[in-house]
Amino acid sequence: MKHSKIILPVIVLSQFCCTSLWFAGNGVINELVLNFDLNESALGHLTSAVQFGFIIGTLLFAILTIADRFSPSKVFFISALLGAFFNMCIIWDSNSLISLLTLRFLTGFFLAGIYPVGMKIATDYYNKGLGKSLGFLVGALVLGTAFPHLLKDLTTTYPWKSVLITTSALAVFGGIALLALVPDGPFRKPSQNTNLSAFFNVFQKRDFRAAAFGYFGHMWELYTFWVFVPLILKQYTIINADVTFNIPLLSFIIIGLGGLACIFSGYIAQMIGTKKTAFIVLLLSCLCCLISPLVFTTTSEIFLIGFLIFWGMVVVADSPLLSTLVAQNASSELKGTALTIVNCLGFTITIISIQVMTSLVELSNSNSIYFILALGPLLGLIALGRKQKTTVL
Repeated sequence: MKHSKIILPVIVLSQFCCTSLWFAGNGVINELVLNFDLNESALGHLTSAVQFGFIIGTLLFAILTIADRFSPSKVFFISALLGAFFNMCIIWDSNSLISLLTLRFLTGFFLAGIYPVGMKIATDYYNKGLGKSLGFLVGALVLGTAFPHLLKDLTTTYPWKSVLITTSALAVFGGIALLALVPDGPFRKPSQNTNLSAFFNVFQKRDFRAAAFGYFGHMWELYTFWVFVPLILKQYTIINADVTFNIPLLSFIIIGLGGLACIFSGYIAQMIGTKKTAFIVLLLSCLCCLISPLVFTTTSEIFLIGFLIFWGMVVVADSPLLSTLVAQNASSELKGTALTIVNCLGFTITIISIQVMTSLVELSNSNSIYFILALGPLLGLIALGRKQKTTVL
């Protein structure tokens, strides 16, 4: 196909630009708290609002099989424009907690037309080596998620609104680039009708269920870790008064390096298998959760940061692999819908996890509470470890 060499780079760039909307509110949370007179618990609530919007969006996209019935590139473009608009509205000076929650909800809603649809576009182009391709794609999501923290560090001399303006501008650019340069892929098999039973039918395959449940366990840990990285660093400086951290920059590094880990895991999966690699990474992530109470008591900030960087890498490196297993075990006509459904349920789990952790943080100022994040990976490992009828490589 003409221009085929630029397809993956364009998808990756567009995904990065558009998913920067995800944590745009988190990057300026302190300023939002001050300017709009919010409570400290606003971090968890505003993040959950984005996740809830994403869940409702993916639910509707899945039920209506949007990504399979319509051109995925056009769906991505329209979603990027609308997501950028609602993200930009946060800079309005008359916002309240309710309006901020609504705007974050709507931003999350249209992210449902960006992240899973971006993966759907990749599956339409890359039949072989899908794990590697999704590794780049999820890596872009991770970098996009971390980017607002870097923007916050770089724009300390500028108004906080510049973070939101920049992320919205990036999303518009990403949407236009993908629409202009990425036509429908050669492996796309459009679904002509709304399939209301698709939401349930995809789970009939045993291998699909195993991959999906592994993904759900992974999601219990992932976003909660990302949300609370700045809080973990802040709490450490409170306990160790002689330590000072550049929290926005460190948060970007800890979260952002996970993007490289996604790419790296995609290459490893080509050598030893997708499922085996996903299992190993999920196990390492689970171990990080379990030993975190011990590590957080260290007096060595270098050791702490090294541990958080490693955790930030393994916490997400299995994400593209699990999505690959989901895509490979779904029928070709419902691949986009299957990815969207699994995303929908996975992000529902993130809301529960974030709210549980928000409540625990209000009850305790100890960093030892994060071992609870191990619950998801443990259940995910059980699902992936079961003997399957076939082994998907």
